[in-house]
Amino acid sequence: MGETQLPPRRVGLVAAVAAVVLVLDVVTKVIAVDALEGREPVRVLGGLVYLQLLRNPGAAFSMATGMTWVLALVAIGVVVAIVWLARKLRSTGWAIGLGLVLAGALGNLVDRIFRAPGPLQGHVVDFVSVFAPNGEVWPVFNVADSSIVVGGILIVLLTFLGYEYDGTNSRKKPREDRPAEVGEAPEAQ
Repeated sequence: MGETQLPPRRVGLVAAVAAVVLVLDVVTKVIAVDALEGREPVRVLGGLVYLQLLRNPGAAFSMATGMTWVLALVAIGVVVAIVWLARKLRSTGWAIGLGLVLAGALGNLVDRIFRAPGPLQGHVVDFVSVFAPNGEVWPVFNVADSSIVVGGILIVLLTFLGYEYDGTNSRKKPREDRPAEVGEAPEAQ
């Protein structure tokens, strides 16, 4: 009987995805502050998207306003948990999903630490509004927020399909429990 070889660890992939998306988030926020400060919302794609600058002291949907330091601590906890889990990670899909969530958590954490009014109280820069200005239809968001949502959806989908972070699939029957495929020789015991 041969040993099952484990897929390689995916720490590098988590780090690469997180680094690329974090840089994209920080750069787009710098551009948004420079280009949109003091301006009316800019209509893009026929009104499908509006670009406007908002500084958000809370979380999505204006929740937890005034609790910026709590949100910063939660983000730090998420970052620590992902870094810890990444050491055991062997699934490419999970690595991409966790890299996206890590980038989003770090992107908004950078704002909460380094932006006004001060450390662990900084307001997150949001600048994308869909379907209407001022977040009338959907909250105004940024690249980090999108990254967290896409990464979270990917992780939920992978979990639903039985793909585990360690590269195994909990829905796949072990070879000895499956009936032989047509043309496949039964395994010798």
